[in-house]
Amino acid sequence: MPLSRPPSPARSLADDVRGRTDEQLRRLVRRRPDLARPAPSDLTSLAARASTRSSVQRALDGLDRGHLQVLEALVVSGDPVDLSQTGALLGQAVPELEGFVQDLWDRGLLWRSGNEHHVVRAVTEVLGPHPAGLGPAIVDLRGSTPASYASPEALDAVIASAPPDARNILDKLAWGPPIGTLSPDGPLASVGAWLLSHQLMTALSADHFALPREVALRLRGGRLHRESALTAPTLVVTARKQSSVDDAAGGQASELLGLVDELAADWGPRPPRVLRAGGLAARDFKHLAAILDVDQPHAAFVVEAAYAAGLLADDASLEPVWAPTPSYDEWQQRPSANRWVRLAQAWLASGRAPHLVGTTATGGGSPINALSGDLAYPPMRQLRGDILAELAALPEGQAPDLASLSERIRWRRPMRRGEIIDTVTAAVLREAEWLGVSGRGALSTAGRLLFDSTANTSAAEEAISTHLPSPVEHVLLQADLTAVAPGRLEGSLAQFMRLVADVESRGGATVYRFSPESVRRALDSGWSSAQVLTALQDASRTPVPQPLEYLVGDIARRHGQTRVGSVSAYIRSDDSAVLDSMLADRGLAALQLRRVAPTVIVSPAHTMVVLEMLRENGFAPVTETTDGGVMVPVVSHHRSPARRPLASSAVPSVVDDELTETLISALRAGEESAAFERAREESQPGPRLPSTEPAVALGLLRAASADNIGLWIGYADADGRTTRILFYPKRIEGGRAYGSIEGSEVERAFSIHRITGAAFT
Repeated sequence: MPLSRPPSPARSLADDVRGRTDEQLRRLVRRRPDLARPAPSDLTSLAARASTRSSVQRALDGLDRGHLQVLEALVVSGDPVDLSQTGALLGQAVPELEGFVQDLWDRGLLWRSGNEHHVVRAVTEVLGPHPAGLGPAIVDLRGSTPASYASPEALDAVIASAPPDARNILDKLAWGPPIGTLSPDGPLASVGAWLLSHQLMTALSADHFALPREVALRLRGGRLHRESALTAPTLVVTARKQSSVDDAAGGQASELLGLVDELAADWGPRPPRVLRAGGLAARDFKHLAAILDVDQPHAAFVVEAAYAAGLLADDASLEPVWAPTPSYDEWQQRPSANRWVRLAQAWLASGRAPHLVGTTATGGGSPINALSGDLAYPPMRQLRGDILAELAALPEGQAPDLASLSERIRWRRPMRRGEIIDTVTAAVLREAEWLGVSGRGALSTAGRLLFDSTANTSAAEEAISTHLPSPVEHVLLQADLTAVAPGRLEGSLAQFMRLVADVESRGGATVYRFSPESVRRALDSGWSSAQVLTALQDASRTPVPQPLEYLVGDIARRHGQTRVGSVSAYIRSDDSAVLDSMLADRGLAALQLRRVAPTVIVSPAHTMVVLEMLRENGFAPVTETTDGGVMVPVVSHHRSPARRPLASSAVPSVVDDELTETLISALRAGEESAAFERAREESQPGPRLPSTEPAVALGLLRAASADNIGLWIGYADADGRTTRILFYPKRIEGGRAYGSIEGSEVERAFSIHRITGAAFT
């Protein structure tokens, strides 16, 4: 096999990256933070990581529709890219595209070789075989260019001569996908034969046909896209007074704080169980929505907001339940503004989607439960940030229309499904209102400060505190067994009212309803009837109504007439004298023995403790079964409890200025070390083989396979010895590279993780 010469050194992204300045490297790392973690060893490794399919996929996900359209046009224009043809495909002058091209180069999706631009190979792989809905060029389909493709005018003439049925087929395939099915025995067989004979379509198989790229572009009028979307669509907005926006946001923030307190008050004494598959049972969730007096989407948001803020969690017990955490008690004692900021920050950072509660996952199955792992949706934080960024970019008091905002987010994230963006946009706007980040559709002052990374949280606290309704310290008792709180209750009064009454309705004022069950709940908590009436009289601006006094008194008279206690062990003996001696024995005082019948005494101590102490004090008891028989002790074998699996969480990569500077310094040092190694190995035969990461080796192997050229590799065998091999890779799959070595036609396979270095000849 003849020795192949590599192209010029400026043929790769690695050469381009090595030639960038520190500021250009900063822009690359900041726009593609996945390149920084884990830190690459040198600039070659950085470039190799930037050219991997997964990294390029993330980079394309971050492009808006304008940049994506320009990138598709660059791919279609060929390699190296033709900027004049790119401008013609987009209907734009070349100078108007310079900013897009520069930005794509900054992101490492293009690389330069002199005055030429090249698209990174992985970009074409991610975009797929049909960029912008175009099929392959005619020369790739047929191996040659027909005479009818010699000029655009000649191709237009052939298209114009197409019969109506043939033209309909061409029009349907023009905007993609370019692959169609046409049975050779069907009613349109003659039409297909005409299209094939005039080279307007090319057969891929017996019944599959492809529309050549040149034909599609002529049908499109030379345009690559139906509509140019280089600029973002305009938002339709409604003007609001910022003061009314802030007042509405403050009211919603106050209501949220009250709902979280109601949630904790309900789940504290009666925590719901955790489902075996995780999450909150649908029955418990519906009960919570009824307790909070909100609809289920709103209840799901409250639960998830509290969960994100660490105010409730799975207690990780043998029979796990959802309950407030110790953090809730500390949070509940803080000022209202500080409490709100914690909830808002947790919501902004959350990667969960509360709006999915009750919906069915893709592919069918049961509805998604609140607090379950199915609510984890990694793109949620990115989309939420995009929506709030659009709100923050508007002047104060400007509320965007939902449809136009959704269209704007579609433009920002063209790689996302449109229906998902519509659903998420509506959900984020709704949740922002419930949270108080926005009011009447516009961003509140506190929400704007909270979203601004340059502002501190104290500024947001101060902004929201001026618009939170002042808490009230009294209620108005009424004769119909209700109490009206003309505002938000806080502290001990709020806890007392939740204990002694049930919330009947919410709004500007909260209506509480006294019932036998609610009064009994207070008495069960240790309050006496006199204490309840005194507390109500102190809290009310009106006298305690007579019906309420009668209700409390009647419940108190019946409360405690029948009592239920608990014991851990009982002692039964037909000889009452034996029980008398046990009760009189001072050595058994710790058991707190108490007689409940002539022949039965009980103890709160555990059965085994009672058994051992009785034996130590001269008695001879045996253990009794529930049916009265004698229990024979069984020797048990200790087993360690199974560990609960740790919940995995995706931590996003955030590259700050300090990390960027440290990374670039390390990359430069790595390049200096590589230069030293090159100087040391100049005397050795063959090219220098620098230490190469597996990702770098993989990129070089793919490039060599695509260009059908040789690649020098250092390969470590099972004994640790490294051998230099001139390798011609043919295909890469399953972590192995398959091909031939210099001087042999036999196919060999090399594990990529064993390749210590790689370089072109």
